[in-house]
Amino acid sequence: MGIGNQLWSRRKFVTTLTGAGAVIVLNPPLMWAFENEDPRVAAIVARTMGIDTHNHVDVPLNADELPGPKLDLAAEMKKSGLSAICATFAVDYQKLTNPGDAYNRFISGLDAMDAVLQSNNIKRSLNLADVKAAKKSGTPTIIQSVEGCHFLEGQASRVQVAYNRGLRHLGLLHDNDASVPLGDVYTNTAKYGGLTALGADVIKECNRLGILIDLAHASNDTINAALKVTTKPVVISHTGLDTQLGQNPFMAKMMKPRLISKEQAKIVAGAGGIIGVWTHLAETPLEYAQNVRAMVDVIGIDHVSIGTDTKLTASYRSPNDQGRKPDGDKQGPPQNKEKGGPEGGKKEEGKGGGRVGERTNEAWKDQKVGFYYAVVDALLKTGFTEEDIAKFGGGNFCRVFDAATKG
Repeated sequence: MGIGNQLWSRRKFVTTLTGAGAVIVLNPPLMWAFENEDPRVAAIVARTMGIDTHNHVDVPLNADELPGPKLDLAAEMKKSGLSAICATFAVDYQKLTNPGDAYNRFISGLDAMDAVLQSNNIKRSLNLADVKAAKKSGTPTIIQSVEGCHFLEGQASRVQVAYNRGLRHLGLLHDNDASVPLGDVYTNTAKYGGLTALGADVIKECNRLGILIDLAHASNDTINAALKVTTKPVVISHTGLDTQLGQNPFMAKMMKPRLISKEQAKIVAGAGGIIGVWTHLAETPLEYAQNVRAMVDVIGIDHVSIGTDTKLTASYRSPNDQGRKPDGDKQGPPQNKEKGGPEGGKKEEGKGGGRVGERTNEAWKDQKVGFYYAVVDALLKTGFTEEDIAKFGGGNFCRVFDAATKG
């Protein structure tokens, strides 16, 4: 029976599940969902893992600004319905001028994340057992990530430092080349013939230690070379098919270089990897579900995941920032200029004051429910089964995360 044909009451929902032998813990996200969602959606959210493989948590990157503003990450995660996020930051939003700048920003970012996690009573998950334990206890968790290996400054041995600080998800590249490059970035002119020697060394070190490698922002040549080096599956955490360009011509033009072809997606899937579908070229949850369907039709349900490239928490801007990031945008990841802005048409503000599409729980205009609730609802309406949703929502990520972290 379709979701739209079921008129459930709260009592009927609880009776149905408990009658099947389930133990219902009416935690905050589930209670919140009762008021706003069809209970079938809430039940699937409760039973499955919802994991965003690329979610920005903005924190100070300068030591003199620590610990930074209070962030209610736990509340935003509970509202979203997500069980876990790969919480990331990047150090190259402002120009890296002096030797040591990138490493110092990286360490400061981790220190700031430590403070955020402590104040929210959230722990980092270091392996799949940690993720499962957090889900079972009904508490949110994060997998620590960083976007770009600028902090290495040519020293692959610093991967060990990152590992010791709890990092388990490493984006090889970001918008700007590191001081010692690791490979060609897909939005820049190719200079290195794909993966560099340092890039290969870092992949080998991640395999040895047990860190999941993220090849987002990598050119096709870089990806293909990396797949020949790695002995563990990889993730491309945030992209979409280059055939799914959406309805906004400005957005389509800007995002096209960041998208993946069907042929390249098949190469990644054939190597056991997964690809995260982001929200940026979808104006509604249903359009997002259709983009997921398009990717599934190409590489199969076992190789697709969530990868929003959004922010659960508010943006942070350094009071010391007097300039602009190297590519000309203000501080912050690319999504800050999406879903509107001076060149993108009408700027629509979300409830939190940011642009619609920037915050995870405001990914779409007039979104009234948390992110994962909206996605599950749209996937059901698009014909996905609960088994499909469980794989896409987090099961596929858990598989590759488990394989990668057994270093």
